[in-house]
Amino acid sequence: MSPQKMINQPIDHLDLLESHAIFILREVVAECERPVLLFSGGKDSAVLLHLAVKAFEPSGLPFPILHIDTGHNFPEVIEFRDEFVKAAGGQLYVASVQESIDQGRVVDPGHGESRNRLQTVTLLDAITKHRFDAAFGGARRDEDKARAKERVLSFRDAFGQWDPRRQRPELWHLYQGHVTPGEHLRAFPLSDWTELDIWRYIERKKIDLPSIYFAHEREVIERDGMLLSVNEWIHPRGNETHHSQMVRYRTVGDVTCTGAIASEATTIDEVIDEVITSTVSERGATRADDRFSETSMEDRKREGYF
Repeated sequence: MSPQKMINQPIDHLDLLESHAIFILREVVAECERPVLLFSGGKDSAVLLHLAVKAFEPSGLPFPILHIDTGHNFPEVIEFRDEFVKAAGGQLYVASVQESIDQGRVVDPGHGESRNRLQTVTLLDAITKHRFDAAFGGARRDEDKARAKERVLSFRDAFGQWDPRRQRPELWHLYQGHVTPGEHLRAFPLSDWTELDIWRYIERKKIDLPSIYFAHEREVIERDGMLLSVNEWIHPRGNETHHSQMVRYRTVGDVTCTGAIASEATTIDEVIDEVITSTVSERGATRADDRFSETSMEDRKREGYF
């Protein structure tokens, strides 16, 4: 595209979101010494990594990538993670919840039980081990009311804890990224994006995703109003039966608590049509840890959760 055509090209909503996200990425790198990008293999972290590559090209990523592995993974997501990070030219660190269990840092909840909350200890241990002072995450404010409270730069104390009453003001998109030794911050460049924005950006930039985000036939059981994949950790209980159904996933997490939705959407356009008509956030609809947990997302975030 010629320079003149680029100048005349109209700027739209997605362009503004992209520009702001890139600004946040560059600002944190300029103010912090050892940032890291958290990567789950989901759609939001895929967009975030794409933006990070764009923000620092052609120099390459100035920070590593960290995945917190619960041990209860969708195989398609792990395969995608390795391929996507390699294509981005990133250095991948994997912190294992199973290792945290083996070391006695956390208690194993038992076979088939969710390990999502256990990730907090594994994450904080990895941050301490590698002396990270900033962690980029793909969280968005429209996912949960606790995340809606969080600022773009979310400061954590020496114990990794978050206090929503002690956040720094961010007027006019001015950010203060200074932290003292032992503290760190979480940075959320996608805070102002919505699920629909994410999908439209994926469509525009042709960003690859794990195949589970599109409709496919899978053996599932219905439990607590959710469709859970039958696998080595999830089996029918009591009167439950499994059946084959066309489903897709709106979010990626521990397979023991991440539900699918009935869907025939096999293309991005069809997924976007479903998102437009949805009245429930992806976490509210398909994450058991948010719907049925005894602790709220805000309580978990106070402890140091993502």
